[in-house]
Amino acid sequence: MKHLITIGMVASAVALGGCVTDPETGGRRISRPAGTAAAGAGAGALLGALLGGRNNRAEVLIGAGVGAIAGGAVGSYMDKQARELKQRTAGTGIEVEQRGDEIAIKLPSGIAFDTNQASVRPDMRPALDQVAKTLASYQSTFIDVTGHTDSTGGDAINQPLSERRASAVADYLQYQGVQRARMATRGYSAQMPVGSNDSDAGRSQNRRVEIRLSPVTQQDLPAPRGN
Repeated sequence: MKHLITIGMVASAVALGGCVTDPETGGRRISRPAGTAAAGAGAGALLGALLGGRNNRAEVLIGAGVGAIAGGAVGSYMDKQARELKQRTAGTGIEVEQRGDEIAIKLPSGIAFDTNQASVRPDMRPALDQVAKTLASYQSTFIDVTGHTDSTGGDAINQPLSERRASAVADYLQYQGVQRARMATRGYSAQMPVGSNDSDAGRSQNRRVEIRLSPVTQQDLPAPRGN
C-alpha cells in the first residue's frame, strides 16, 4: 500500500490566509495570517530525507515568502526554537528532542487522541496552541507531521488512521496560524515502533504523532538560472 504524503502548495490563500476547517466545530473559516524500537523513544521522528524532497519544498516556501537561514545562523536558530518549545510544553506530556539541526516533537496518543479516533482531544489543544505559537514565530523551518500506530488492528485499519491523525494535527496547526505550505503529512501505520508491541506500555508509546522540524537553509534554494 502506498503511503499518503500531503504537502501544502503555494497560493495566495496559503500565504495570506485561506479557508481551513475549524477543529472544534468542523466548519470552514478564514485562517489567520500566516527506525526500530531499539533506536529509542523519539527516533521515529528523525526520518532522514524530508518528506516530498528539500528542493521542491524550498521553492514552495520561498514562493510563499518564507526566507532561508544563512549557514552560520542555522544552529542558533534551531537551538532557540527548541528551547522555546520545551518551555512552552513543559508538563504537558509532549516530548521535545533536538538532534543537531533537527527537532522532534512527539505527541503520545494517550494524551492527544481517543482510541481509534483522529480528532485532537480538547485537553491537548492548549498545549498544541503553544507549539503553534512557536512554529509560527520561526517560519524558516520545514514541518513534517507523521502518524504512527501500534501493531494491533492490522494495516487496513492502522494506515488510514495514522494518516488521519497526522492530517488532524497539521490542520490544527494551520488553524492556529502556521502556514500550510510549510507542512507535509504522512502515515506510517505500525512500521516505525519506538517501543515493544508485545506490551501495553510499548504499544502506548507507538501510538503517536510526531512533528519534525528542519531548517530552510540557503543551500536549499534553487541555483540561479543563466540568461
